[in-house]
Amino acid sequence: MQAHNLFYLKETAYVDALAFQEGLFNLAVKQKMAGEKTNDYLIFLQHTPVYTLGKSGNINNLKVDVNEIGAEYYKTSRGGDITYHGPGQLTGYPIFNLDNFQIGVRAYVETMERCIIECLRFFGIESGLLKGASGVWVSPTTENARKICAIGIKVSHGICMHGFALNINTDLKYFENIVPCGIEDKSVTSMEKELGKMIDFEAVAEQLHDCFNRYFPVKQ
Repeated sequence: MQAHNLFYLKETAYVDALAFQEGLFNLAVKQKMAGEKTNDYLIFLQHTPVYTLGKSGNINNLKVDVNEIGAEYYKTSRGGDITYHGPGQLTGYPIFNLDNFQIGVRAYVETMERCIIECLRFFGIESGLLKGASGVWVSPTTENARKICAIGIKVSHGICMHGFALNINTDLKYFENIVPCGIEDKSVTSMEKELGKMIDFEAVAEQLHDCFNRYFPVKQ
């Protein structure tokens, strides 16, 4: 059973996407507090180049003046440190009422990670989790562990927003301007880099949407 409504926004400025997801998030919180039924939404998009800093992040992890490199910068309400969003990266914002899936915050994050891992495996990339760090990693148990998907969320009254950023054909040079997620000694990768070829972006989005439908079914 499909658990959510998909909005596919294509390439969108960060401030516009944030306003859109905040509108859905605030509505869901209001409905839940009033004892009303809430809907679950999944927003897929690509951002125009932007660096975002989590609420507990360190601005010193931004190593350059963004005005000089053609990218925007925003401090956000999500967890985590600094990351980059841009074209070629599939960013997903689930606006879910976790009660609808009868799971807590930790299980929600773990299930989202499982969706990413399964999607990557479908395209021939083995990935997993790195102890002590968020997101999804390639070769996580080796010295060459590299992040392929960042995760950062916000939850209030059991309603979540923000989400994940999966590097498909992302220009990884942008990550050289930051300490990604505040981790000094680890690199960032993409599906394109791992497989040595451009990846069908739409095919990845479709496969990942299927994973979300399977792993986040509405409990009857």
